[in-house]
Order: sequence, then C-alpha cells, then structure tokens
Amino acid sequence: MDSLTHIAIGACLGEAMAGKKLGKRAILYGALLHSLPDIDVMCVLWMSTPESLLAHRGFTHSFLFVVLITPVLAWLAQRWNRSKPVTYKKWIVMTAILLLAHLFVDATNAYGVAWWEPFSHNRVIWNWTYVFDPMYSLWLILAMIVLLFLRKNHPGRRIWVKIGLGISTVYLLTCGLIKYKIDSDVRSILKKQQVAYSDYFTTPAPMNNLLWFVVAANDSGYHIGYRSLFDLKKKMDFHFIPRNEKLLKPWQQDEDVHRLKRFSKGFYAASLRGDTVILSDLRFGQMMGWKDNAAPFVFYYYVQYPKSNRYVMQRGRFKGWDRETLLSLLRRMAGK
Repeated sequence: MDSLTHIAIGACLGEAMAGKKLGKRAILYGALLHSLPDIDVMCVLWMSTPESLLAHRGFTHSFLFVVLITPVLAWLAQRWNRSKPVTYKKWIVMTAILLLAHLFVDATNAYGVAWWEPFSHNRVIWNWTYVFDPMYSLWLILAMIVLLFLRKNHPGRRIWVKIGLGISTVYLLTCGLIKYKIDSDVRSILKKQQVAYSDYFTTPAPMNNLLWFVVAANDSGYHIGYRSLFDLKKKMDFHFIPRNEKLLKPWQQDEDVHRLKRFSKGFYAASLRGDTVILSDLRFGQMMGWKDNAAPFVFYYYVQYPKSNRYVMQRGRFKGWDRETLLSLLRRMAGK
C-alpha cells in the first residue's frame, strides 16, 4: 500500500490498542511502527534499480524481521514511556500486531512481500487490491484525521476507530471474494475461447476493485484483456503481446536484466522504442489500457541505459488522465 494508507492504518491500530493509556501518543507510535518495514526504500541510495526492486518488501517485510525487531522496539518504547501504564508484554503485542498488519496488507497487491526471507526469495502476492484504492484508504485516513482533533477522553474516539478499521477491513476481505469470482470467470473464459496459456494473473485496474487487468501467458507472449465484475457476457476481448525474448539476447549475461526477470515473476516483455530496448513488467498494468489496447505498460526499464532508470520505474501511471479518462474508467468498471 501507499505510505499515507500505512500511516493511517498504524494510527488507527495504535489508538485501538493503547489510546486510553497513551492518549494521542498512541496514534504517533502506531503510525511509526506500522510504517517501519518500508525503511527498506532507502536501499535505492546505494543499490542499482533492479537490486532495490528486489530489496524493497524483502527482509524488512519478513516474519524473521518481525521476530528479531519486535523485542527491541518494545524495549525502547517502554523506556521512552516509563510514566505510562503500559507493560513490556503489552508493547511486545502492540508492536508485533502493527508490523504483521503491514506484512499482511502489502501482500494484497501486485508487488508482493517476501514473508520467508532469508530462507526463500518467493514472494506472497495475492493481487486483491490496487496499490492505492480510495475505497479502502478513505475510511482510515478520515478516522485518523478525526482522532487527531478529538480530545483524549472523547467518547467518539472508539466509534471512529471502529469506522476506520471496520469498514476498511470488510472492504479488503470483499476484494478477496471479488478476486475469487474474477479468477473463476477468467479460467472459464480462457477454456471456452480456447486460449492456450501456461500461467495467468488478474489484478485490479487503477484505484478500484471492480475492473480487472487479465494476462494469460504462453511460450511466446501474452493474451491481455480486461474483465469487470459487472460484465454479463462470458467472453473477453484479448489482444496478444509478444515476449520478444530475442531483443534481450545481447544482455543474456546481464545481472540486472536477470534481476528484472526474477522480479517480474516471468511476466515481462521486451519492445523497441526507437532504437532503445524496453523491458516491461506486465504485472503493474497499462496506461489506460481499458481504452487503448496498444497502451504502454507503466513499469518499464531502459535496458541500454541503466542510469536513466535511477529512482524511477513506474512512469506515467496517470499521464494524460483527464475527465474523459476517468469517465471511461467508470463506464468500464460498470461493465459497459
């Protein structure tokens, strides 16, 4: 999830677990502790872009990290709050819940998390949610803002915590059910339309959970389409994008290219932009692909010019968006 959503989740959890004992300080501690795993974004300062992509949501998002860091953070928190009636055991429980909640929420979108590092590099990727979904984040952010202004003993604090955590949690679980329905429909459609594939994935289109981006892979490339929860016809319009592995032949021994392929979980495609080879990760979708089949992917890498990729890999996710773009997204979400 995005940083603001993580801050809001942590703030609401902190208030729920320790608001009565710590006051508004619980909001601060909750936001900080829940956001801590994302400290790994700093690795971009000394790693190449492909290395940092694999490092992000790596060890600091693992269960081992939670086990190792929780006692230390709990001890520090207790020392800094000696005047507060919160035991070390309580700090342990709070810290562990805040960190584990981060690991769980991040597993719901396309980037995934390395729960089992350093024992396994495999990432948990559920593809339930878009990285920023207003319908999930809005309630948490609103609750956090209200909690910052309500006085410590105001009876409404508990109500707003329930609103923020309750509605967002129900929505998140609903996303999982929608994912199950979309996957079931897609498998049925692929079989009915005799689309040969070895693997596939579905992931939400930008900022919603009703329209889904679908990619079915075979040996030579990918069948790509979109499926709305409200689509009535048991069929899909697919277009084919070749993998173009031959374009990457000059970089067969390049470590960064190998890292990018690993990061993409095998869902990558090469293309030419002028005389420049582009390596795209399909898992993060297209720029307004529901409007234009030929739309470029938002996540791409200039193979010949590694320095041009510094700090930036997702380019133009909302480039060119206007009122008509938003309306077209809403129409497609509605199954039209």
